[in-house]
Amino acid sequence: MACLGCEAQPIARSGDTRYTGEYIQQRRRPMPDWSYHTLFKPLLFKLGGRQARDLTLRAIGGLSRIPGGTFVIRTMGHMEMSPLLQDDLAGVPIACPVGLSGGLDPHGTAHRALAQFGLGFIELGPVTVRAVHSAAPIERAAEEEAIVYPDGYVNDGADVVLARLRKGTGHRLPHFVRLRPMPGSSPREALEEQQELLFKLAPYAAGFVLDGLAEGWPSETALAYLAEVRQLAHTAAPGKPVLLYVPQGVPLRAWLDTARSFSGVVLGDAQREPGSRRERVGGGAAVLSAQLSTVRGLREALGERSAIVAAGGVHQPQDATDLLAAGANSVMLHSGLVYAGPGLPKRINEAILYDRIASSSFDDTADNHDEDSTPSFWANWGWMGLLGLGMIIGGILAWFIAATSVLLPYDEVFLGKSRSEVMRWNAHLLHFMSHDRITLAGTMISIGIFYYQLANHGLRYGLHWARTAVISSCVVGFSSFFLYLGYGYFDPLHALVAVVLLPMFLLTLRGLKDRPSRKQPNLHNDRVWLRAQWGQCCLVVLGFGLGIGGLTISAVGITDVFVSTDLTYLGISRDQLSTWSESLIPLIAHDRAGFGGALFSLAVAITASALWGINPGEGWLWWTFLWGGIPGFTAGLYVHAHIGYTDFVHLLPVYIAVLLYIVGLVLTYPYLSHSANAEGAVLK
Repeated sequence: MACLGCEAQPIARSGDTRYTGEYIQQRRRPMPDWSYHTLFKPLLFKLGGRQARDLTLRAIGGLSRIPGGTFVIRTMGHMEMSPLLQDDLAGVPIACPVGLSGGLDPHGTAHRALAQFGLGFIELGPVTVRAVHSAAPIERAAEEEAIVYPDGYVNDGADVVLARLRKGTGHRLPHFVRLRPMPGSSPREALEEQQELLFKLAPYAAGFVLDGLAEGWPSETALAYLAEVRQLAHTAAPGKPVLLYVPQGVPLRAWLDTARSFSGVVLGDAQREPGSRRERVGGGAAVLSAQLSTVRGLREALGERSAIVAAGGVHQPQDATDLLAAGANSVMLHSGLVYAGPGLPKRINEAILYDRIASSSFDDTADNHDEDSTPSFWANWGWMGLLGLGMIIGGILAWFIAATSVLLPYDEVFLGKSRSEVMRWNAHLLHFMSHDRITLAGTMISIGIFYYQLANHGLRYGLHWARTAVISSCVVGFSSFFLYLGYGYFDPLHALVAVVLLPMFLLTLRGLKDRPSRKQPNLHNDRVWLRAQWGQCCLVVLGFGLGIGGLTISAVGITDVFVSTDLTYLGISRDQLSTWSESLIPLIAHDRAGFGGALFSLAVAITASALWGINPGEGWLWWTFLWGGIPGFTAGLYVHAHIGYTDFVHLLPVYIAVLLYIVGLVLTYPYLSHSANAEGAVLK
């Protein structure tokens, strides 16, 4: 694949083409396509095109402007760029070769949010000297995955754009400003307009893109105009690149000679209708095929010195990699984000990163061997594996105790009552306590399975998302120990378990390093991928639901202790419990709060794994969800049935969770258990 137009270019900036300390994976945090395709896209596509666009951009733009908003966007799917994606576009450094077309958000409403989606640069424009507005409907041609705009000139005008740039856009991505004459301007009027635009915007633009081949002027006049504007740009912004904008449908031979005098070419994403200001963006395979042909011809004619930006027809990662392989330096996205979802930039970057690693040659040196090999068991990941096994063993032991005696000797000492006395006073009480303790035990086993799997298949191979998942879950889990103390009851067994497991967690943190994934990412928007989005949605919702449940149970455990259905099952009031033994409610509260904390810890592991780990070929993660869910759900359903606590309202959240669990597993299985593509799924 052509790496930004140069196959011989190093993949790292360290001065060495081999793997180095910067051999860092693109952190796999998939964008929320799971929510876009399942929840938002079906609703948005019922609205008119303009209403849907404005609603979406205002929503994500508004979120990015509130405190913590960009953190939420990054957490739900931000991709931290690998250094291996860095390059330059016509001399401008960019974090990755994926940009945003100006037509998607002409008013800059959501640029701060969109900058978090895995982009390397943003196009502003078209920009004209005065604002151009249109209230006509924006149409969607869904069968062709195209968008039809009523007026391709629409923008806020130079003064508004300038004020926005002066104020700050909230991101650090470079801006390439596309300049266009006012509709109906003569070439002489257009030159005066461009001079004004250039001198106003030069301080804030990383480069300029000149648009003028579709103004209805004779070809010779348009090319002469562009040559004059190019000279003006060099005067107004010396040293900054000036690229030629070429809309779809303009023959290559008509502008090729002129293109040689520019820093590069932007092959536009819009097909302009003759005699009209309407523009059609996107259009399926035909547009991509034409774009590929133009890129190949242009690269052959211009050589390697000119930048080529392909902005049309990119709707899936394969489209982008094909254009880059044909000779494009970068791609820009527009209609692809609407039809494929906000995760498209991240998916493209993963595909580019994979290709760059796959096409690079490495010296067989000790340094490379060390970098490529997995760390030893005792380095870090093995300790987390042992912690997981410890949780499994502890959960099994806790289940056995809860299913037999329920109360331990020190519980009876704290109560001042024996097990037989409790049974004589209220036959349901021990059953109720066993229900809390068995569900806690099942949750502990589930947590242990997740930790072991995340360690063995994630930390071991340097998967950043797995590290984030397991560390976040452990921090929550160990912190929840203090919930046991909320009512003044100190559980020595739980304290002993925490003392034994905490050093394992701390030893896990030593020397953790991120490394690039060796599995080929998904390249196509096929049915398997789309079904996986629905499955991922189920698992993410499950994780969030369990998290809410865990927090609620913990809150109840350290406050009211009981919900109304609990007291109905016991057939006794809270005051009667407290009167019989002042220590009884603190003992039950300790169980409830502890279970809530453990459930929240499990929810963090599930949510993080579902948000960031659903990638093709990661079959181990599917088995983790399967085996990790069985103990927790079995414990919850079994113990309620066994003790006769079967109130439908009380168990309804469990039934919903089981349904989400089963549907999520069914829908994600084909995607997780098979490689993204039939061949070359794993680098050898």
